[in-house]
Amino acid sequence: MVAEARLEQLDAGLTPVSDGWFVVNVRDGAWVTNEAIGAAFIVEGDNAPFPDVGFTLAVLGPGQASMYHREANQEDFLVLAGECLLLIEGEERRLEAWDFVHCPPDTEHGFVGAGEGPCVIFMTGARKGWPEKGIVYPLSELALSHGEGAERETTSPAEAYASLPKWRAGPPKTWDGLPWAR
Repeated sequence: MVAEARLEQLDAGLTPVSDGWFVVNVRDGAWVTNEAIGAAFIVEGDNAPFPDVGFTLAVLGPGQASMYHREANQEDFLVLAGECLLLIEGEERRLEAWDFVHCPPDTEHGFVGAGEGPCVIFMTGARKGWPEKGIVYPLSELALSHGEGAERETTSPAEAYASLPKWRAGPPKTWDGLPWAR
């Protein structure tokens, strides 16, 4: 029988601190925010990482952007609300709610919030061999034109994100316009 994970209220929000099954409402879960990159709901805890598949719920305001990158594993994305631009393999595509994006291993991609309000994206990716198999932040003129690219190609997340503000623990400053707004 699989035990229930222990959840604790940390600075970021309610977080699993042991292995096992759990239920947490997105409003109450662990969040980090960044004025340039948006906000992210962190589903797993540092002490209880998911070994097989990773999940993130990202919220991008208009003009906020994820970092353009490629990973050695498959990733998939579902836009739940709002609009964004998908930057993928040097192309730009406009996405809206219920658009699904599949990225096989080594697909260059990133997202930029668009439209009038927040864009909510459910993100998932395989973890086989992670982090050893790694991540690459390629030099991309398209990504840089949207303010979401690395200044030079690197495999170091710290280097890729060095010019951006640091993440802070806690939910977005406002829940206005989000599907789970109170």
